[in-house]
Amino acid sequence: MFPQLIDTRPLRRAIDDGLNWVVRNWGDGFETAAYPLLMLLKAIEDLLIATPWWLIVGLLTAIAWLASRRWQLPLIVLVSLLFIGVMELWNDAMTTMALMLAATITAIVISIPVGVSMSRSPRVRQVITPVLDLMQTLPSFVYLIPTVMIFGPGKIPALIATIVYAAPPLVRLTDLGLRSVDPAVMEASRAFGTNPRQRLFGVQIPLALPTILAGINQTTMMALSMVVIASMIGAGGLGYQVLQGIGRLEVSRGLFAGLGIVALAIVFDRITQSFGKQLQGRIGLAEAR
Repeated sequence: MFPQLIDTRPLRRAIDDGLNWVVRNWGDGFETAAYPLLMLLKAIEDLLIATPWWLIVGLLTAIAWLASRRWQLPLIVLVSLLFIGVMELWNDAMTTMALMLAATITAIVISIPVGVSMSRSPRVRQVITPVLDLMQTLPSFVYLIPTVMIFGPGKIPALIATIVYAAPPLVRLTDLGLRSVDPAVMEASRAFGTNPRQRLFGVQIPLALPTILAGINQTTMMALSMVVIASMIGAGGLGYQVLQGIGRLEVSRGLFAGLGIVALAIVFDRITQSFGKQLQGRIGLAEAR
């Protein structure tokens, strides 16, 4: 047994008391600030549930065709979505998809500007990188404790925990993509008299798009990986079906809901990967010319 060198109870008590003070004094403010996130999630969820299933299947299949220009990917997307419907998991899948889309959209809005700042300033990168390391290595359950204390069980803490868990890959890959742009191309753009904003939006971001899209892919997959954990605090969806399967020892319920999550992951992973390969091909042709 490791010897007790210091008494950690006062430190733990101070952390707990500090968080309780934040909840008492700032809880309402946090809820007000998070209200737009709840509205975004509710709007996406209501739209997906109200949209006819055949329209969603058709749209995603068409997007898969545009991404790949081959019949294999649209067939995979079609079969995956039909499997979800046949297994009577459609509404739960739409709830899960809404959480994933809301978390991904919010992560994009936050992460890309942070990644741009990191690519432009080594000092900012030195400050942000340890924070990203902490966000990626902390167990996902840890995120639930403060969010549930502040907001209570429900969709808002589930969404915030998902955003915090899923955002770091996009920040890192945005930074990497922008810093990996060929210096000769940047020098040529400077020679034409472009300002930093023009270089960012006209040169760096277009050339870094495949890497940024890979970050969006990773963020999407990590958001989906949180659905079971987020369902423990009221997110619902396919993750809740998995939890019910565990609680009731219903292997079939947990298995089919888990396969539904896998089907959604395959759909969005393959589509975003195909768009990334398409962009890489276009950029390669442009550079060859």
